[in-house]
Amino acid sequence: MKKQTGENYLERVPVRSPELSWKLEENGTVTLEKENTGIFNRIAQKLLKRPRISYIHLDETGSFVWPLIDGEKSIIDIGKDVDAHFGEAAHPLYERLAKYFQVMESYGFIIWKKN
Repeated sequence: MKKQTGENYLERVPVRSPELSWKLEENGTVTLEKENTGIFNRIAQKLLKRPRISYIHLDETGSFVWPLIDGEKSIIDIGKDVDAHFGEAAHPLYERLAKYFQVMESYGFIIWKKN
């Protein structure tokens, strides 16, 4: 999984977006809290009664991975922790993690540490 720049995607270091808050629920799942800002969101909140804050509940694997995102560990490092915790149930490990981080990035939940 190489990016066009020749960089190995799995060596990238994810960082949680500072615009998000999150909490670890009693049942072990992570809930992300994203404030819906901007003019279109304000209109939707007033006219369509959309919430000001969206709550995103992560699944078991996502809830395990989220606290590991510390701005220091690469996807490879996180994968080692996931493999130790879930074993074969997490396989194909790095394909799943790559997709997880692509989705998190597409929603603006993570950014990448600059080298």
